[in-house]
Amino acid sequence: MRILHTSDWHIGRTFHGHSTLAALEQVLDALVAEVRARGVQVVLAAGDIFDSSTPSAEAVELLDDVLARLREAGAQVVLTSGNHDSPARLGAKAAFARHAGIHVLTRSDELALPVTLADEHGDVHFYGVPYLEPVRQRTAWADAAAMRSQRDALDYAMALIRADSAGRPGRTVVLAHTFVQGAEGESCDSEQRDILGGVDKVPVSTFDGIDYAALGHIHGRMRLAENVRYSGAPLHFSFSEAAKPRGGWLVDLDADGLAGVEWVDLPVPRPLSVLTGTLDGLLADPAHGAFAGDWISAILTDNTRPMDAMRRLQRRFPWCATLEFRPSVVAADSAHTYAELVRGRSDQELIDGFLTKVRNGEGATGDEAELITDVVAEYTNRKVLA
Repeated sequence: MRILHTSDWHIGRTFHGHSTLAALEQVLDALVAEVRARGVQVVLAAGDIFDSSTPSAEAVELLDDVLARLREAGAQVVLTSGNHDSPARLGAKAAFARHAGIHVLTRSDELALPVTLADEHGDVHFYGVPYLEPVRQRTAWADAAAMRSQRDALDYAMALIRADSAGRPGRTVVLAHTFVQGAEGESCDSEQRDILGGVDKVPVSTFDGIDYAALGHIHGRMRLAENVRYSGAPLHFSFSEAAKPRGGWLVDLDADGLAGVEWVDLPVPRPLSVLTGTLDGLLADPAHGAFAGDWISAILTDNTRPMDAMRRLQRRFPWCATLEFRPSVVAADSAHTYAELVRGRSDQELIDGFLTKVRNGEGATGDEAELITDVVAEYTNRKVLA
């Protein structure tokens, strides 16, 4: 059986205020083409199909369209939910979708009930483990009152799956949306909103004995074991992901289990580039012309903050999304504490210093200096009278 492992589609997500629907549609078009060209029989999507528990009509339409086209290309589809999805909403029409070859596995109380598909070697059992929140699972699973962590939840889930699969001849594939130990170095900015506080990690050994574990939640591809992998997301969702390829794992199963795994690249509709230099350098250097169509994160090394930098950058780089200042020369007093910086300075000096900073080296003008003097004097008099 030939399987294509994907995850984290995040349909409906924005990138610095811009919709990603058109870009994702382009990538999913390529995904359908790969399925057809490579004879893929099953497409897996391991959670976070939508970016929101209340997806827009446009997001739902895109999902419906790509699922229909994947079926037309000859593949059945197995989905599970992630921490961004609403399991109930994503799985609302699961009973009907199953008859069309779309298998939506979002219910934690049914995770030990597999979708069984057959090839020339026999049955392959697909188990879907949605994102599990231990607090909710303590009430969903009557005998799991002591559950405290996601590791506890995955251990419990996998025990149920192993007990069921032991009585089913054939091979076993598990989809799971979770954070597995060893993926720490692969997490990036776009995942930090989901992994804040150091979510407990699930050991790779949790998936021992499974022919293939298709993981979701981490947005970069990763091999934790030959049979335990993250596919990553189909789009880049942060500049920290810029160097990470986009695609999915092509997984082949034979009569004995895992026969081979191959990476399949998918297109990047708009590359992400980080440019560093002075504002004038970024605007004038001919070499940067190659990045005019990219998403740009600009890091300016000017020693004084240039005026209107973002607007000027966007004239040359229309898709400049972020701007950061990192002066090449650090001010001598930059390491001082605030208390050290203000010690011994008068209110007048502090105000003038502030104006000099925000005005790129220009302090108070004559009229302004006179007004500041009057205001400071009035404030001082009021303090004395009080």
